[in-house]
Amino acid sequence: MTRLTARRRHLVIAAGGVIAIAGVISGTVAVATEGSGNSRGEETIAQGPTPTPDSKGGTPPPPTTPGAPNTPSTPATAAPTGPVSPEIVHEAETGGKTVALTIDDGPDPKWTPKVLELLKKSGIKATFCMIGPQARARPDLVKQVVADGHRLCDHSVDHNTAMDKRSEDYQKQQILDAKKMIEDASGGGPAGTIRYYRAPGGAFTPYSRRLAADNGMRPLGWDVDTRDWQRPGVDRIMENIKRELPNGPIILFHDGGGDRSQSVEALGRCIDWLKGEGYGFAFPKV
Repeated sequence: MTRLTARRRHLVIAAGGVIAIAGVISGTVAVATEGSGNSRGEETIAQGPTPTPDSKGGTPPPPTTPGAPNTPSTPATAAPTGPVSPEIVHEAETGGKTVALTIDDGPDPKWTPKVLELLKKSGIKATFCMIGPQARARPDLVKQVVADGHRLCDHSVDHNTAMDKRSEDYQKQQILDAKKMIEDASGGGPAGTIRYYRAPGGAFTPYSRRLAADNGMRPLGWDVDTRDWQRPGVDRIMENIKRELPNGPIILFHDGGGDRSQSVEALGRCIDWLKGEGYGFAFPKV
């Protein structure tokens, strides 16, 4: 699958001194754009310059304090039964020295099983941000993600990184239709609850955040863009992780959208390195 690599960064200074960054890359289910938008998945609130590739942005989360090293994963918590916060989350569920792995653009019949095998071997849980039609086409993989104890995230129907420029009706269709596709593919039940919504390329709007939150899905950003979607080589991916980890705990990888061999290898190296540095692993905060 060919991937689009353009993106943009918007700098908007409002009366309150708010900074928001967002990227616009056209995307479809067949051509999903990785890590597109702004660097940390913050919404666009005004027009700005042309696209540039994404990395990170927004207000960093509070510093963490050391926690129990090499914690394999967080204990399961009850799924929300009603609306959740519409604020874009950049925190792990547990405090301390923890990270949250997020995997985007699948499920993919070749690469998702490899990611699942690696996570199972490492004893770690992750959040899978799925594109609706991809989930509908591979319900076996969605069910396997759920059976392995991972969490699900709505990543829209078409992965249109310009959806923040579209109407509210369009945004609603992209979010709620994808939610239903993923839920149906999961087989339902509490384990199949969609706990998060990640806008393609960080193309959130106040409306889309509120809509997702009212439907029990916390808007999910990221702090570490591995740029694995660019396939720059595993060493470079690891450099990106080490450089951006001080920004916050939520790490962005991909299992869909093309050749993810570098992503799988880098994910394994990343997990080993994080464990060696004393990090634990948790889900993003709901």
